Amino acid sequence: MARTYLQWLSLVAIIWLQSINGTNSNFPAYSSQLKYLLSISQIQLNNLAFASDAGKLFGWISGIAANHLPMWLVLILGSALGLIGYGVQYLFLTGHVSNLSYGAIFFLTVLAGNSICWINTVCYIVTIKNFPLDRQLAIGLTGSYLGLSAKIYTNIVDVFFPYSAMERAKAYLILSSVLPFAVSIVSAPVVKVINVVKTNRAKVAFILILVITAATGTFAVVGSLGSASSSLSPLTSAAGMAALLLAPLLIPLGLGLRQQIKQLVPGRILNRLNREEKVYIEEFNNVSMENLESGVKEINGELSQSYSGDDNVSETNETIRVMEEIGVKVMLRRLSFWLYFFVYLFGITLGLVFFNNLGQIAESRGCSASALVSLFSSFGFFGRLVPSVVDYFFSRSKYMISRTAFVVALMTPTGVAFFLLLVDDNTELWLYISTAIIAVCTGAITSISVSLTTELFGTKNFGINHNVVVANIPIGSFLFGYLAATVYRREGNAEGKCFGMECYRKTFVLWGTLCFIGTFLALILYGRTRKFYNSLRS
Repeated sequence: MARTYLQWLSLVAIIWLQSINGTNSNFPAYSSQLKYLLSISQIQLNNLAFASDAGKLFGWISGIAANHLPMWLVLILGSALGLIGYGVQYLFLTGHVSNLSYGAIFFLTVLAGNSICWINTVCYIVTIKNFPLDRQLAIGLTGSYLGLSAKIYTNIVDVFFPYSAMERAKAYLILSSVLPFAVSIVSAPVVKVINVVKTNRAKVAFILILVITAATGTFAVVGSLGSASSSLSPLTSAAGMAALLLAPLLIPLGLGLRQQIKQLVPGRILNRLNREEKVYIEEFNNVSMENLESGVKEINGELSQSYSGDDNVSETNETIRVMEEIGVKVMLRRLSFWLYFFVYLFGITLGLVFFNNLGQIAESRGCSASALVSLFSSFGFFGRLVPSVVDYFFSRSKYMISRTAFVVALMTPTGVAFFLLLVDDNTELWLYISTAIIAVCTGAITSISVSLTTELFGTKNFGINHNVVVANIPIGSFLFGYLAATVYRREGNAEGKCFGMECYRKTFVLWGTLCFIGTFLALILYGRTRKFYNSLRS
């Protein structure tokens, strides 16, 4: 089989894997029912949400496994963890497993949360190595589908269990257990590193993928809006989403068909078909493969100049320039790291904590938890996608967007959205608007953070450095979630349930204030990196 065909087939398989890998995003949709079935308090429920995020603390294990095991085996092992973690919980809720303690459920939730890291590790490694010249776009594009997981699971559950809340909770658990494992089994043969000796910027193919991705996101958003979603039956929504997820498969199939045609047509026609590909290959031949492997891209014999400001800046693969190339010990002594750490904590992590509490927020407002989860998932999908698309097109011009300024621009509306949640109206319109804003901004900052970590601290130790930054997610999940649960319990009734605006009023004020503090810290970080970004524009 042609390497180009396998290269793009692996990308399609990764899209499918990411689409069903966000199993932890299903938690808000069934958390209220789980609380009832397990007879636990709001704080204990919050601890289970923390347990799912705590699985990320052990994500480094998947990185070690990927260095010593084939990708297909890492993929199967990771999905098997989710099969066990969610599967045993499902068996417990259905009565097939008895006497399962709260501690055991906590451990199973950590195990299930860790499985996400294994699948993500495989997806990132394969994408980076199979698309070296367009890796940022490829990672952003495939990663955006991770934000669509909750919408996909909700569509499936709506088809089979449209009414029973308890049955829906059980359905989410069994799907979270079985679906990632099944897709991993199907994808394992093609999700592998293709030894691409010569590659080119597949501009047309990526544009087609982007069009399909945009159509998928649009369909998800429209299907999450009240009036539009009511006009579409659950079966129609599920079938439409399935068709759009299968649509990227047309790209490798088209490339494979083109390869077969090239083997059959006469030489004159073949030369015409190959003309565009030869131009790309000749351009790539000007790139020194030796320098590319060592992290420096040389085009037409001219090396891009390093930034020569106060900070140490080095050049890495694809002319990505960084402020300094440092390890985790040095990074922890940098003021920029702590600014970035708290910006991440008061931005992305707060958005994820809000998402984890959507089930109880919806219940307290008398809204549908599934509708809010679908809305957050759909808008988060576009949020993850937009920065990568912008970066892809701006990278071909002399303009350079400051990622720290981008973060400032996204943190501000997030803080405003938390305060808009305090607006009390009968339609709950502001609840839906605020949820959409927080979803878009959280998704966008999540997408930006990968490149921002690289630019601030380098690429050599990216895996460790970024995992240290991301470690604030379980920390923030526990801290902010515990505070929210405490307020919820104080405002609730004797049965532990709370209804009305007061359930989260103080929590939203706190979260909004912290988000604006994060905006201020992001401004300071922007000031420290402005000289670096100015050098990239020159």
